[in-house]
Amino acid sequence: MNARVEHLVTSGTFSLDGQTFDVDNNVWLIGDDDEVVVLDAPHDVDAIAAAIGSRRLLAVVCTHAHDDHVRRAPELAERFSTEHHRVPVLLHPADREVWELTNPAVPTTDLVHGEVVTVAGAELHVLHTPGHTPGSVSVYAPSLGTVFTGDTLFAGGPGATGRSFSDFGTIVDSIRDVLLELPPDTRVLTGHGGSTTVGDEAPHLDEWIARGH
Repeated sequence: MNARVEHLVTSGTFSLDGQTFDVDNNVWLIGDDDEVVVLDAPHDVDAIAAAIGSRRLLAVVCTHAHDDHVRRAPELAERFSTEHHRVPVLLHPADREVWELTNPAVPTTDLVHGEVVTVAGAELHVLHTPGHTPGSVSVYAPSLGTVFTGDTLFAGGPGATGRSFSDFGTIVDSIRDVLLELPPDTRVLTGHGGSTTVGDEAPHLDEWIARGH
């Protein structure tokens, strides 16, 4: 297995509930010199395409459907599709309504809990971790000792739950029952900002619950 993790940051905006914010987004690429999977496709399709290079893009995996994570997903998938290989955009079906806010009538391929996407010999296990949005997923790569949590878990606590389609109790359940059950030394690579580990975050669960956001 030669799979590795590559990191790209793109900048743009996030819009929901009539408000718009400037944001920097992490884009994660998992693969080797021949093939790659991209987690989230925000803002700058040319920068993401340059990071992919001449490799075969197996799929664009959406951790959730907020516009700052999926705005460029259809364009990226189309750019790397060929007559013999259509690049799928993979999204949990519970986020379809959120997806339609940004990409109306654009089809996606369902991504469900327990599904495994394989790239460069690495198995990427899909974990449904709702709360930030109904269809938020995390992607766990045991062989890489890494979980990609999108906007579900950050260094310092849960993702935001103060907007439409989100729920604090649900995200706490996802973190407690799914993410914190992973090995403590698992790296947590997030949708924004720096990384952490499961072991570093686990002791603070009660603090987050008391904080209430």
